[in-house]
Amino acid sequence: MKKLLILLIILTGTMATFAQNAKDTLPKGKTTTATKVVYTCPMHPEVTSDKPGKCPKCGMILVKKKPAAKNSDMHGMKMDSTKH
Repeated sequence: MKKLLILLIILTGTMATFAQNAKDTLPKGKTTTATKVVYTCPMHPEVTSDKPGKCPKCGMILVKKKPAAKNSDMHGMKMDSTKH
């Protein structure tokens, strides 16, 4: 039982170390999907691109898409909890 417990502890530590190292081994200049820049048309938000350019539908210049809001409190506005 002691051997099994020691083996489990060693494997858990090894896996945690491997996971941390794998995250740090991205090639220089490469980004993860979390930091990937997406460009979109202001008039046609369904048009997206990974590089700047022009919208194929209307010719407008594509702009950087803003990341989605992380909170759902209506842009910092507090909700009123009183009943009407």
